[in-house]
Amino acid sequence: MKEQALMIAKQFNNPGEKLNRLREYLQTFILHSFHESEAFANLAFVGGTALRFLFQLPRFSEDLDFSLEAKKDYEPEKWLAKLNRDLSFAGFDAKVRSNTKKTVFVGWVDVSELLHEVGLSGHKQQKLSIKIEIDQNPPKGADFKTTVVNLHFLVAFRHYDLSSLMAGKIHALGCRQYLKGRDWYDFLWYGAKRPPVEPNLGLLQAAVDQTEKIPWKAHNWKNHLLEKMENVDWNLLRKDVAPFLEHPEELRLLTKETFTQLLSSDTVD
Repeated sequence: MKEQALMIAKQFNNPGEKLNRLREYLQTFILHSFHESEAFANLAFVGGTALRFLFQLPRFSEDLDFSLEAKKDYEPEKWLAKLNRDLSFAGFDAKVRSNTKKTVFVGWVDVSELLHEVGLSGHKQQKLSIKIEIDQNPPKGADFKTTVVNLHFLVAFRHYDLSSLMAGKIHALGCRQYLKGRDWYDFLWYGAKRPPVEPNLGLLQAAVDQTEKIPWKAHNWKNHLLEKMENVDWNLLRKDVAPFLEHPEELRLLTKETFTQLLSSDTVD
């Protein structure tokens, strides 16, 4: 399977494209291993990578994000141990590690040699890392679906539905303390969906109440984002998301004017 990953990456000449395709292959490998461990009896797949794999978001991602929805037989360390064995059996030089002492369970998959073998690094031991995060105390109110997807491997995911994923994205935009251009790009993608998608307001309110010292009202989310947008560095935003876009020409859409127009419809006073 390592040979398959190398073959996929070598199809591309652009270094950024090679890196994205290589990382995405490893993401699918991890998800397949979790599927075999029956991790999705406990977890829901969330975040930008879920949008890409399940709803064809045209940007690449770095991390894998999950929410813990059922605590019975929740064994992330066991899943990671199996993943480590699977990677080794498939020919990867990989190390899997974790931090279990936080509300968010964090695991890392560090794979050596791949970047060197596809010509992206002069150092054989340069690592390609993927972070795995599990929110062990997620807000309540999400709606779920199960979808079977063929992504190099056949995998069945339990995941947030599109409205619940949108609520999570709006929460990130409204509450994150640092700028992440990928959040804004994803929101623009939601805004272009037809028929239009509306966020799960119950989930959004629960998330805001959980994280904010001074909560804001979920139904007022457009006005809140308009206010947040006043402090956005648009050049920095575009620089952050540029390496991940399938279509680089979409960068020109990431402007204050675009988002003002998108958010100004039906705002709440």
